[in-house]
Amino acid sequence: MAAPRRPLAKDPLARFCRALPAATEDVKWGDNLIFSVAGKMFAGFQVPAGDPIGFKVDPLLFSSLVDHRGIVPAPYMARNFWVHVTDRRKLPQATLEDFLAGSYRLVAEKLPKKTRAALGLALD
Repeated sequence: MAAPRRPLAKDPLARFCRALPAATEDVKWGDNLIFSVAGKMFAGFQVPAGDPIGFKVDPLLFSSLVDHRGIVPAPYMARNFWVHVTDRRKLPQATLEDFLAGSYRLVAEKLPKKTRAALGLALD
């Protein structure tokens, strides 16, 4: 029997998330590929298309980001400073990678020091 195919296996942004230290992935709610670190979500992709992309941002950045075309407050998660990029073509790939790395960092920094150490996360 063949191994199950990974959602968004060829998507460069999903590959970027997979490469982050201690990142795990899971399909939740039937059609959302969610990336987490130590069980805490840092990014989400709609499957099978890959759009929208959701991620956490710094609270100081949130209001200015959602003023941009193609970036909206994430449903159910905006109170936690999550945004949705509704069309990834509106932003350069490097910018999206920076946002995803920033989301990962925001979440990982909130983990207990002992958990970060056990995962080998050096965030300094």
